[in-house]
This record gives sequence, structure tokens and C-alpha cells, in this order.
Amino acid sequence: MNKVCIAGQYVHPIGIGTWAIGSDPNKRDQEIKAIRAGLDQGAQVIDTAEMYDSEELVGEAIKLYDRKKLFLISKVLPSNASKRKLATSLEKSLQLLGTDYLDHYMLHWQGNYSFIETVMALEEQKKRGLIRSWGVSNLDTEELKQVLSLPSGKNCASNQVRYNLKDRGIEYDLLPYMREQNIPLIAYAPVAKGDTLGKKLSEQKVLIEISNQHNCDVFQLLLAWCIRDKRTIAIPKSSKVEHMVNNIKSAEITLSKQECALIDQYFVPPTKKEMLALW
Repeated sequence: MNKVCIAGQYVHPIGIGTWAIGSDPNKRDQEIKAIRAGLDQGAQVIDTAEMYDSEELVGEAIKLYDRKKLFLISKVLPSNASKRKLATSLEKSLQLLGTDYLDHYMLHWQGNYSFIETVMALEEQKKRGLIRSWGVSNLDTEELKQVLSLPSGKNCASNQVRYNLKDRGIEYDLLPYMREQNIPLIAYAPVAKGDTLGKKLSEQKVLIEISNQHNCDVFQLLLAWCIRDKRTIAIPKSSKVEHMVNNIKSAEITLSKQECALIDQYFVPPTKKEMLALW
């Protein structure tokens, strides 16, 4: 298992996503146990955001762990991405998470505030020591180029976008550009939200056959495929301990070139520019 470098820190390539976690009080204990199970298996990255309901729950879950060994990410809403509002949002997130700094803080998506204002606000919080690094989310190639062209734009340390076997559009131009700029990918929805939304990936014969060869399930295979370039961090979400453990263990699976080529025959890489997949 190869760790991935983000903002100068090497982390486990499978992180913990927390979208749609923390909203149901009846599931709170179960969700905290799931997060802790992931950390116990070696996960370091935990991804949350101010628009989620999960920051306080994450804060409780990580109380038992050495903060320095974690890589904590949160995201600011575009409507709060101004110099004044971003500082307020960050301080609230830190309070809910029970920490005095974030390892990574991201613009959740492009909004009405200019990139230059947001980048300046992020750089200011970095100087204050409240964030160690920053990145962006849901930006396509041209938007990312705009960010990188700014005076402090080269400090952008990630781009978080939707990426999975059924949503491969970024492979056409965004991902190659990110690789040129040495910007790691943080992949959300890496298993296409399971079998929801009509994907039915667990029923695909080729994936079942390759999974059987690796003695894993299809969802573990999907995660192994997602991080196959050793420069991607996948952040699947699970509120169940068993699923969480399986997610983290998927980093131990290495797919051969032949297996990747076979998968490409059934899930064809993009041959033209596609709209960025969202949510």
C-alpha cells in the first residue's frame, strides 16, 4: 500500500467521507464507531464541510486519537468565501471539530466571490496557523487554471471532484493537467454511491470476476481502481463498521495492467471533453 502525498504529508490513500452523516441522532453512536473503525485500520484523512451535519460528530470521533497523525479537511461554502466571511466559517468549523487547526481547507465550489479574494482569504488563515494548506473542489480545468495563475495560486494543494468507474470524464483533460501541476486528486463518490442512481456496478460480470480473483467485493475493487495511480485519495462514506473496515482495506489491493485494460473495455475512458460530474 502506497501512501499519497498531499501538501507535503503522506497519508493513507483511502480516507473517510462524511456527507450525510451526523443528521440522525439515532445513528450517532454507530457513525462514530464507524469513523473510529476506519482510523483504527489506518485511515488518516477525514473529509467534512460546513454545509454537512458532520463536523461536530467528527470532532467527537477523533477525541481519542493523536491529532498530529490525522489529516482533517473541511470546506467553506462559496457564499462564505470572502475575506471576512471565510474567517468566521473557519472558526466555527474549528470549534465544532474541537481542533485548533485544519490540515486542509477547501473552497467547496465556485461562487460569486472572485478566486483572488478567496485565495487571499485562505492564505491569510494559513499565515495565522489555522490551516496548514488549502485546495479547491468541483473545479474543472479552466477554473483550476485561473486559480493557479493567481499570485499565491500555486499553493493550491488539491482538487476534489467526483470520480469513479462510471464518471471518468476528468481523465480527458482535468486529471492530466492536475498531474502536470503535481496536484493530487481527492475523489468523492468513488464507488458511485454504491448501487444507487442506476449504476448497478456490483452486478457487472467483469467486476465480479476480477473481485473474486482478489478475494474482495466489487466495492473494494472500485476503490482500488480509483487509487490505482498512487496519486489519488478516495473518500468513500460509510456509517457501518464492517463497510468502513472493508473500505480502508481496499488500499491493499493492487490491480494489474491487464486487469485495468480489461476494465477499460467495459467502462471506456473518455475520448472527448465532458461536463464535470457533480454530486
